[in-house]
Amino acid sequence: MNLHLAAGGARLRALLPGRAELASITHHPRRDLLAGLTVAIVALPLALGFGISSGLGAAAGLATAVVAGAIAAVFGGSGLQVSGPTGAMTVVLVPIVHEHGASGVLTVGVLAGLLLLVLAVARAGRYMALVPAPVVEGFTLGIACVIGLQQIPAALGVPTPDGEKVVVMAWRAVLDFAAHPGLWAPLVAAGVAGAMLLGARWRPTVPFSLLAVATATVLAELTDLPVTRIGHLPAGLPAPSLSFLDMNALGSLLAPAVAVAALAALESLLSAAVADGMSVNHRHDPDRELFGQGLANLFAPLFGGVPATGAIARTAVNVRSGASSRLAALAHAAVLAAIVFTAADLVARIPLAALAGVLLATAVRMIEAGSVLAMMRSTRGDAIVLTLTAAATLALDLVQAVILGLLVAGVLALRAIARNARLEAMPLRPDLPESHTEEEHDLLAEHIVAYRLDGPLFFAAAHRFLLELSKVADVSVIILRMSRVTTIDASGALVLGDAIERLQQRGILVYVSGIRDGHHRPLHALGVIERLDEAGRVFATTPQAISAARDHLHHTGVLTPIATDPQQR
Repeated sequence: MNLHLAAGGARLRALLPGRAELASITHHPRRDLLAGLTVAIVALPLALGFGISSGLGAAAGLATAVVAGAIAAVFGGSGLQVSGPTGAMTVVLVPIVHEHGASGVLTVGVLAGLLLLVLAVARAGRYMALVPAPVVEGFTLGIACVIGLQQIPAALGVPTPDGEKVVVMAWRAVLDFAAHPGLWAPLVAAGVAGAMLLGARWRPTVPFSLLAVATATVLAELTDLPVTRIGHLPAGLPAPSLSFLDMNALGSLLAPAVAVAALAALESLLSAAVADGMSVNHRHDPDRELFGQGLANLFAPLFGGVPATGAIARTAVNVRSGASSRLAALAHAAVLAAIVFTAADLVARIPLAALAGVLLATAVRMIEAGSVLAMMRSTRGDAIVLTLTAAATLALDLVQAVILGLLVAGVLALRAIARNARLEAMPLRPDLPESHTEEEHDLLAEHIVAYRLDGPLFFAAAHRFLLELSKVADVSVIILRMSRVTTIDASGALVLGDAIERLQQRGILVYVSGIRDGHHRPLHALGVIERLDEAGRVFATTPQAISAARDHLHHTGVLTPIATDPQQR
């Protein structure tokens, strides 16, 4: 008992930041503070936009960026990660808002935080690296399309239509705009998006998103443009509260919470990996990252925030701005907190169309056209997985899309592995235990045939072995060489046993050689080679099996000894 408690305590301590790591924030404070300010400038319009898109409002987006951003910066597994509301999470939250309201989203955030903490303690972070690249690329492409479609109503200046399917909502918004067209909202959205996209090519280090939003806001105020504003924002964060928790709805909210936790884990670890790739010596701890995101999602809803994840775009800006420690992400959260407490009235005047333009540009920049095209050209299977995942993201939801992509990728991978499994007839001459005359060798070859099994003998490939073995021509003995079998599962063992049974029913003796140590268990457990073992027809090497088969054929009179000149031997 004490050992288990000690192990649990050690595991928990491993998830907490150490003194040396916290002390590292003082190494380059000026550079980190400047990077944090830069990220905050980029994050402000994104936090506002994603908060509004989630259905809980701009204040929820800011609260998430401040609370989750600070907590994940301290306890997360990446010193360069920046966390907050993201477009991918917004896509998941919209249907939850429609079905359960704001309290449902906040409750889901708390449940997702608890699930992430469980995953961290269970050391599940390493398994996220097993998600295939085409699934991630298709997932990202689908999210970008969803985010873009979600902005159509605000960009056109029409009310957001009811419904959960973004394609249908966007189409209804276009029809509403056609019935009551307006000029200013589309111009503001297009101007902000264009400034961001063109400005990023011209001066990548300049925060054109904030400059464009600020310009649109000033013009809207000076000319009194007929565009919808964000509206009232509270000056500061609300007091932490658990009053939103609906204990009666926990059962119906568990499935959405699992989806949110899965998305938070996947996106955060992908973002942390991006930060590793952009830095020189930095490496993230996946389990600690899950722990930090779990705490962030556990506490952000207490202040009215939505579920958060690591944000790839903001993390990239952080690294490019020279961040070297967690101080940069903490500074980003502090700057946003200052804005919340001091400039709420100014932020409330930002046109919704301007934020729609920010998110439209963000959606466009999420799509790496070169990477998508390269993956589409690599193999047919990769193209299928990418396309299917992206389409499922639009038609279904993100978690279902990822699960579908993983299933299809798994099936295609098993198919490719199964194709590598082979059954190949091998000549006897190299494995004959003694030298023989050509005449005796030919005589042995007429009655003994050896087959080498290469690769995995599992459910996806085993039936091909059965079909090939069943077509073997009439011989007296078959030797199955299994030294190159890489794995055997129950299905493969049963099919192999069936093939051996069919051969013996035709009067063909089966000898087996070279079974690896790890493969004896499934073969014996299912009784596949029990009779062969009892009959003495299981051998460590192929020459031993050939020698035993030759002796049997001589003993039964199938072969008669051939006199040979000793000098020829």
